[in-house]
Amino acid sequence: MTSDEVAARASGRVRSQRAFTESSSLLEIGMTSVTLEPVARSDAAHLIQANINSRFYHAPWVRPFTDADGFDAWFSDIGSGVNVGLVARDMQSGSVVGVTNLSQIFRKGFQNAYLGFYGMAGYARQGLMTEAVRLTVNYAFAELGLHRVEANIQPENTPSIALVRRVGFRKEGFSPRYLKIGGVWCDHERWALLADDRAVEGSVVRHEPY
Repeated sequence: MTSDEVAARASGRVRSQRAFTESSSLLEIGMTSVTLEPVARSDAAHLIQANINSRFYHAPWVRPFTDADGFDAWFSDIGSGVNVGLVARDMQSGSVVGVTNLSQIFRKGFQNAYLGFYGMAGYARQGLMTEAVRLTVNYAFAELGLHRVEANIQPENTPSIALVRRVGFRKEGFSPRYLKIGGVWCDHERWALLADDRAVEGSVVRHEPY
């Protein structure tokens, strides 16, 4: 797949909602409670309002955009072929449950991406972001053909660590002063999941030539 094709998928020009949902079901048993779609400009108002409503819930772990300029800056990085932004919505109401990102997608001998995610306060502790991350991992392996997904999480962020552990991520190490957040260099734990790990667990993973 060319970088243009990856960018087209990320912006939603290739994949329809129906196709995305069917593919995402590969890693799910039974019905999922969320839909996951590539972010579009039409999502701006909903995402901005959801982030504003959840700004205290997000602190201090993540500081997502809360205005149009912030959305535009974030959206400009999406669809480049190296970053993918996905919006999780409640299947019944259509409300925003959270956002997941696959960033710095590397090809050649690495086939890796970095996972980021955050949920909205109104859907906390319902397991919906766990579903969203599972679907995102499925997208990374089955659609983008990646070999590895890595998540770097601050040690004190125990809910996010518990979430990636539920999805099957393994702790690979500790990175002191790994990322600057709010002007402070913060330690992070390094968690990762391999496509091979999902295959061993019995999930259906389709590998495509890249």
